[in-house]
Amino acid sequence: MTVRWGMLATSGIGRVAARAIAAADGAELVAVAGRDPARTAAYAREVGAPSAYGTCEDLLAADDVDAVYVPLPIALHTGWSVRALEAGKHVLCEKPLALDPADVVAAFDAADRAGRLLVEGFMWRLHPQTRLVRRLLNDGAVGDLATVRATLTVSAPEGDIRRTTDLGGGALADLGSYCVSAIRLFGGEPSSVRAVRVLDPAGTGEGHDLRASAVLTLPGDGMGVLDVGLDLERRDQLEIVGTAGRIVVDDPWLCRTGTVRLIRGEVAETLPVDPSGSHRLAAAGPDNEDAYRIEFEAASAAFAGVVPPAFGRADAVAQARALAATRRAAACGAPVAL
Repeated sequence: MTVRWGMLATSGIGRVAARAIAAADGAELVAVAGRDPARTAAYAREVGAPSAYGTCEDLLAADDVDAVYVPLPIALHTGWSVRALEAGKHVLCEKPLALDPADVVAAFDAADRAGRLLVEGFMWRLHPQTRLVRRLLNDGAVGDLATVRATLTVSAPEGDIRRTTDLGGGALADLGSYCVSAIRLFGGEPSSVRAVRVLDPAGTGEGHDLRASAVLTLPGDGMGVLDVGLDLERRDQLEIVGTAGRIVVDDPWLCRTGTVRLIRGEVAETLPVDPSGSHRLAAAGPDNEDAYRIEFEAASAAFAGVVPPAFGRADAVAQARALAATRRAAACGAPVAL
């Protein structure tokens, strides 16, 4: 079965998604929706979608759309995901699905009522690079977990939507969602968090953090440390420190390098992510968008009933809970328990 995809919005990430869908097994992009009919039609031609709709509501009413990709601003994620589910569509929603755990619960309740699936779009977690890191950690390659360090910083100009927290922006809400997801994936569910932030003088809305750092308490005396910023050079870093070594991932979120580093004492190994070539990964480099292709293949397979989603309700609720606690800790300057 080929899953027919519709996309809500004419965004930059939508162009990446369109290329991913075109390359993915079991997926086809059939429609795009936007607020401006002329612009949406031009965008649809650009990304190869045969249908263009002047409103999101019109796309949701289309009979030839099985699943919807939601790349809208964060504040609109939950509402439009619920609308799509109620219209009978499966949903892949960009991260974070919501900033409030109660909204995540409401969205999954809507999915259950509609008999459809809802997936939160953390594409990096499905890539063989991430699976290799999890396997190394689970096999004890670096001993017992001590620290997960996760960093994501970008240079976003004033006026960038990520610096407009009326729409769910801010460094922690946007970039921090990646880091929190990594800390949880490798270290388990946090029990408390401390955080600090620098406010954005050009931001709008409440709690507009420009930069932030946090320390999360993990099971077994582990720690998660995150570092995010919207006015810094691009930095994508993940380091998992154990009692007997460390794993270093130089491109943890876009997964383009094809290798991870395992360092134990004076010995450093560079391990290939896909030594057999079974995952059809492209050559290392900035044009490698395999993480998104793999995400759409996995979502399409789940929506077609071939396999269940790798992550579901419980993970999404826990993610929102941890992210919300981190934002609260940064805002109040005091530890927050989960």
